[in-house]
Amino acid sequence: MNKNDLVGKIAQEADVTKVLATKCVDSLVGVIKDALAKGDGVQLVGFGTFQPVKRAARKGRNPQTGKAIKIKAKTVAKFKPGKTLKDSVQ
Repeated sequence: MNKNDLVGKIAQEADVTKVLATKCVDSLVGVIKDALAKGDGVQLVGFGTFQPVKRAARKGRNPQTGKAIKIKAKTVAKFKPGKTLKDSVQ
């Protein structure tokens, strides 16, 4: 399912226009991105938790040359599914 499919399904389920459903999806994604950028997590009970996680700097290897390289530290987004979501998928 891609974004257009998701928007269509939300519009149908909520009995709203696709334009409004698109705004809602974009707004949700934007709010989650803003929260993660600030270092805050977003918890949706029953669905899951989005959390920023810091990765330490480490050494890696270039697969083409085999030469050792340095990989910089960075913050990445992590998603942990909630119990309800896990149970519905299994």
